Amino acid sequence: MVNIIGSLVRPGAELGYELAEGEAGADAAGTAPVSVVLTHGAGMDRTMYDAQFAALATAGHRTVRWDLRGHGGSRLDAGTRFTAADALDDLAALIDALGLDRPALVGHSLGGNLVQAFARAHPERVAGLVVLDSTWNAGPLSAGERLALRLAAPMLALVPAGRLPGLMARASAVTPEAIARTEAMFARMPKAVFLDVWRATVSLVAPEPGFRSPVPLALVRGAEDRTGNIATAMPRWAAAEGVAEHVVPDAGHIVTLDAPDAVSALLREVVRGWHGRTPSEGGSTA
Repeated sequence: MVNIIGSLVRPGAELGYELAEGEAGADAAGTAPVSVVLTHGAGMDRTMYDAQFAALATAGHRTVRWDLRGHGGSRLDAGTRFTAADALDDLAALIDALGLDRPALVGHSLGGNLVQAFARAHPERVAGLVVLDSTWNAGPLSAGERLALRLAAPMLALVPAGRLPGLMARASAVTPEAIARTEAMFARMPKAVFLDVWRATVSLVAPEPGFRSPVPLALVRGAEDRTGNIATAMPRWAAAEGVAEHVVPDAGHIVTLDAPDAVSALLREVVRGWHGRTPSEGGSTA
């Protein structure tokens, strides 16, 4: 397995990413394993996928994990604010730059909102979605849920910057190791940037009655996830789409760190049945 660490210059930012070249060949039909792009959540970075990145690459998938602008190893230029539109453009640019043909998109929390929006706009570019601990962008919202969305950023703004990483980590993870790693990630982001990231997350929630995913969909959440409306929205989403909801025991919002082996196994099982184009269809093989 070959790992490549690279960067991609974008307007107002520079993105850090890691690419693992899976070693499995094409199947009897001439179709190679689908490529996979892993997108992390707000305030986190690509290391939240340590276990899943290795597991997918070992299974033969060309696997990419990246840091959203202003997160982890990615730069956000001074005077540039984080927006959902820029993050979506960054995802498209990364897929193009790496020559990924119809990859499977895996997104956690904000990353889940982003991949939903990307597939909604560009279904022909996506083999399937795996959404981890993220709310349903197109789903209906009660009056209480709408109010909670409006108040979230103002309430977070009241929390002192020094307390915010620990507060977010304890609300997001369950195991001591996951809490510690989550707090360390949140602590690297200035509070003002995190509030912009949070506002971007909220902006992606756009209810549309009757909308259904145009690509294959898998839904995963930690059984102990109590953030936002995920625990109530995801079961409704699964029922509306007619898909299974995978609930991971003893895990919270940061399901990839609380239950790394269980999530790795789930991802390998889900994406195994998805394929990009065969060589006969032209272009690069996903």
